[in-house]
Amino acid sequence: MAEDEFDPQGRTLSVIVPVFDERNTVVEVLRRMRRVELPVNLEIVVVDDGSTDGTSQILSALEDSTVQVVRHAANLGKGAAIRTGLQHVRGELVLIQDADLEYDPEDWPRLLRPILRGRADVVYGSRFSGEGGSMAASDWVGNRLLSLVTNLLYNTSLSDMECGYKVFTRKVLDDITIESDRFDFEPEITAKVLRRGFKIYEVPVSYSGRAAAEGRKFAWRDGVRALSTLVRYRWRKLR
Repeated sequence: MAEDEFDPQGRTLSVIVPVFDERNTVVEVLRRMRRVELPVNLEIVVVDDGSTDGTSQILSALEDSTVQVVRHAANLGKGAAIRTGLQHVRGELVLIQDADLEYDPEDWPRLLRPILRGRADVVYGSRFSGEGGSMAASDWVGNRLLSLVTNLLYNTSLSDMECGYKVFTRKVLDDITIESDRFDFEPEITAKVLRRGFKIYEVPVSYSGRAAAEGRKFAWRDGVRALSTLVRYRWRKLR
């Protein structure tokens, strides 16, 4: 561990993992999360969002002093799962980790570095400047379009607003009320962060996308909802 990455404040990273029907990947993603070397303490809060495929039983066997599992009785969506997770985290830093293996926890140190060095309070990953490349052409165009709209509406220069890797300091999140229940969490949190005057620092992350047949849940309707969310929160009075 490099000396300039050491965090003398002894802070804790709280990782929120929204999970819905991921029995084939959740064990591996938690294994990868536990093996990452970090300059901060680690707390993992997994939110089982009403899984019906056996994921819940698997999580019961994985829960320990590091991993806390919170459950929804029914599927409410990614945004709702993150909102629940925020009610249980205790760390000064909060990171969102999907459970589908599209994102690699080995990128955590890179995501944390700007915050630990005092350069940012919000860090997003960018799939367009990292390793990987297994993104369908339609997804590439859709993601680029949403980022372009974000930049035009909020006077910023993001390359990947929809990236699932997002890290925040608690002072950012404590002043924001999350209303979205599903994938529109991404544009909502981005809009509110930018409107409150925080700059978003981007770092490259690796990405291994999967198809709908492999369990991918984001659909074109979610992209349309994301677009309307960006427009709605541009002028809406913030809570």
